[in-house]
Formats: sequence, structure tokens, C-alpha cells
Amino acid sequence: MNKERCNEKGFTLIELMVVIVVLGILAGLIVPRIMGRPDEARRAKARIQIESIETALKLFKLDNGRYPSTEQGLNALVEAPVTEPPLKNWRQGGYLEKDKVPKDPWDYDFIYLSPGAHGEYDLSSLGADGEVGGEGKDKDINSWDSD
Repeated sequence: MNKERCNEKGFTLIELMVVIVVLGILAGLIVPRIMGRPDEARRAKARIQIESIETALKLFKLDNGRYPSTEQGLNALVEAPVTEPPLKNWRQGGYLEKDKVPKDPWDYDFIYLSPGAHGEYDLSSLGADGEVGGEGKDKDINSWDSD
């Protein structure tokens, strides 16, 4: 009977308990660091959303020879604008996934100007406070900034 037990493979209760304790310690160290940074996560998400919208704007320009006007706004990326100037080749289905313009992580609309003060267009999220300017979590996230 002893020879049969020596050939059995598996974990003992003590080994399983050690693994569970180690995982618990790791979770206790890592989770507070991740959970303590929601503002940084929102700012990173806003930056990613701006980059995604910029890609859609570039596709729009490739098809139509120009960026949407300020009046047409970002909605021109999801539905063909009826305002002047007319479009050459608006892509059926639009340029953004989910057929809608996303809101920033604080549930505000992105600010779009074309022509912009910093390039052919300006694209911004106003941060947590929803107002121009600010510091820290309230600082604006702009397409022309490189942070």
C-alpha cells in the first residue's frame, strides 16, 4: 500500500494553503495600488479616446479631402452631415465604432474645433471639472499635447 501512495501525484492540503496565503498577500499588496489610481486611469482612457477619434478624423479626411468643420463637429464621423460644405465620399457606416461619438471618462463631450488654434483641428477633453484649464485631475487633455 505504501508503494501505491508514493506514486500518487497531487497537492497536499498544506501545499494548497501555502499557495492561497501567498496569493492573498500578493493581492493585498497589488490591489490597493491599482485601486488608488482611478484619476490616472481616467486620464489615460481620455488620451486613448482622443487618439481613436484622431484616427477616425484622418480616415474622414482621406475620403473627403478635409476634416469636418466645427459646425459639423464630431457627429460627422457617425452620420453624414447635411450642412455645407458638401462631402465628396462619406463612408457608409461612419468612421467610429458603435455608431456614436464617445463621451470622455467624466461623461462630458469632447471639444472639437476645425480649423484649430494648434493645427488643422483641436480636440480636447476638459478633465474632471468639465471646465477649461485646471491642474491635476482637472487638467485638460488636448490632442496637441504630448504628455
